[in-house]
Amino acid sequence: MDADLIKLVNKLQDTFANLGGELDMPQLAVVGSQSAGKSSVLETIVGRDFLPRGQGIVTRRPLVLQLIHTPVPESTLGSSEPTYTEWGQFLHIDKRFTDFNEIRREIEQETFRVAGQNKGISKLPIHLRIYSPDVLDLTLVDLPGLTKIPVGDQPSDIERQIRSLVVDYISKPNCVILAVSAANVDLANSESLKLARSVDPQGRRTIGVLTKLDLMDAGTNALDILTGRVYPLKLGFIGVVCRSQQDINASKSMSDALDSETEFFRNHPAYRNIAHKNGTKYLAKSLNQVLMNHIRDKLPDMKARLNTLMGQAQQELNSFGDAAIYGDTNQQGALVLRLMTQFARDFVASIEGTSVDISTKELSGGARIYYIFNDVFGTALASIDSTHNLDNQDIRTAIRNSTGPRPSLFVPEIAFDLLVKPQIKLLEAPSLRCVELVYEELVKICHNCTSAELQRFPRLHAQLVEPSSVQSVNGAASPEEDEETSEDVNGVNGVNGLPPRDSRSVSSTVHDRARTTIGAAGEMVTVPKRHTSPKPLHGTIRPHSQPVAAPGSSPHSGTAKETFLNYFFGQNGPGPLAGASADRAGGHPGGAPASVGRDINGGDPALHSGLMAGKRDLEGNNAAFDMKSLGKHIEAATDGGPQLTMREEMETNLIRSLIASYFNIVRQTIQDLVPKSIMHFLVNNTSQQVQNRLVASLYKPELFSDLLNEDETLVAERTRVKALLDAYKEAFRTLSEVTLKST
Repeated sequence: MDADLIKLVNKLQDTFANLGGELDMPQLAVVGSQSAGKSSVLETIVGRDFLPRGQGIVTRRPLVLQLIHTPVPESTLGSSEPTYTEWGQFLHIDKRFTDFNEIRREIEQETFRVAGQNKGISKLPIHLRIYSPDVLDLTLVDLPGLTKIPVGDQPSDIERQIRSLVVDYISKPNCVILAVSAANVDLANSESLKLARSVDPQGRRTIGVLTKLDLMDAGTNALDILTGRVYPLKLGFIGVVCRSQQDINASKSMSDALDSETEFFRNHPAYRNIAHKNGTKYLAKSLNQVLMNHIRDKLPDMKARLNTLMGQAQQELNSFGDAAIYGDTNQQGALVLRLMTQFARDFVASIEGTSVDISTKELSGGARIYYIFNDVFGTALASIDSTHNLDNQDIRTAIRNSTGPRPSLFVPEIAFDLLVKPQIKLLEAPSLRCVELVYEELVKICHNCTSAELQRFPRLHAQLVEPSSVQSVNGAASPEEDEETSEDVNGVNGVNGLPPRDSRSVSSTVHDRARTTIGAAGEMVTVPKRHTSPKPLHGTIRPHSQPVAAPGSSPHSGTAKETFLNYFFGQNGPGPLAGASADRAGGHPGGAPASVGRDINGGDPALHSGLMAGKRDLEGNNAAFDMKSLGKHIEAATDGGPQLTMREEMETNLIRSLIASYFNIVRQTIQDLVPKSIMHFLVNNTSQQVQNRLVASLYKPELFSDLLNEDETLVAERTRVKALLDAYKEAFRTLSEVTLKST
């Protein structure tokens, strides 16, 4: 039964090594400084040379060594045919090694594969089983040798790496520490005993092994240490004498080495009385007994630990879900519907701030939308200067253009209308950007609404996010509804309080709403139109839109400019300036000069003085009107001149003040209407329609199999956890049987 205990532990150890279990198995860990003789002790116990040797760090990965006693079959006794009664087998490769030199090479290659070539350390163990009739059932873990100073290409923190690795093993309560120390070094300097005491201060689970007893100075011995008078340990000290490097170079056999060791203790004057409690054979028997007793003592703890691990594994397996749903369409449909409902609830809860997983580190969900409205959008609107891109010349030109050929007693409202609309247009860009930011935030919320169960199905999650994204929530509407909705730009309720239902996306609709709202704010500028004008007298200068045709031509012949110039300068027909100067100065049957004089005197003084100057010039030179001279006057008037008159400065400041005041009013309106429109048409609409959209687009039996296609990594992990749970259950059952037999 005792042998079965070690075999059971070995089996569990292999199983949990493959599956990643966390059961702390009873084991013996070999700890010692470099060149303390660890490898020689292990090889002597096995009776074979199989461990790598060399300078510096040779053991760079833990070696879990399981020794399994295999009796020699009776059929092979006395047989002349060669038979293999000893072999090794690694856990990472399915091969039986009968050549122990090949085992050594495999250990080296496996070490290089994981730990690399630069003398680095790896915590991933190598598992080796050795079957032999010359060994006792035993499990040992050979750990890297303790070192102080990096040598050669060793890492600079090699001491910390090795110490951390060794402590990870020996700090476990179920680990028995085999502390190897050289007898020819002061025991107070033993690194292995120092490290063992740090995790086992009372020495209850530490066995001391003294090597190199034959190399002590003449006249000295380790009798006090071996008898426990110097450094007391509950499990005591055992002395061994292994092969020296000279013996190894001389190919001294293991049997000869064991005989030499026995002879050394039997004939040594200090050790002859305790020879039966020292030596490699006694060490192997003692370790076998210690391990079995340790396993027996730890059985209740192992069962309790297994019980806890089974509960954890079962809970983890449940989190992966049941794979049996793939054969039942009804179960698949119920699962899809449940995940849809949970996704929609999480989406709405994140917006409303009622989620159970509210972050305390950063803004999320609806709080970020509120931040966009009040901080980002509000700051962007406040940073816009209403008249920064308007200079005085632009305003003066607009005023002049809006008065036409007549002076105005008051500042023309048409100039204000002309100038304010482009300024109101400046509010469009931040409004549209506000829509984009809120839309991006809603998409982010969709991606964050991922429960642990939904993570099982990446395709379903992708499909849930796609219909939920705002661009897909659309429908159809009649042209009358669209027209009514577009006209109601100052409200936020749309048609009868419903969201827009045209064929465009909701996000595009909100963009249009923002543009239309801003446009409507510009249209609020109401300017009274001039529906009447003074009746033109005969011979007066008419506007461009009312040309006077030359005699003999149709009323619509030629362009407006040509007709006006022909009439004004008297070319190809009579006009106010046509004929001789004397005719223009005196009476005329047509009465044209008198009419012109009266109209000019009652009209614009600037135009009056300009025409009179032209008239005097013509009279003084008695020549045709100089077109270049008139062109210079027109160009000078168009340029506006470098300075403003007092009246122009007053009118410019007044227009600028009106634009700033009206812009501030519109800005406040936009800051109020745009967030309301976004909340109604974008946020609230999405929250209300998300589940209906999901059901309508995804709840289809033909899609269930594809939507519920699990992630391959998750499937592999569930398989591993299922196998681990089965191993826990089997181990618990076996330990229960062993406990019953032992009682």
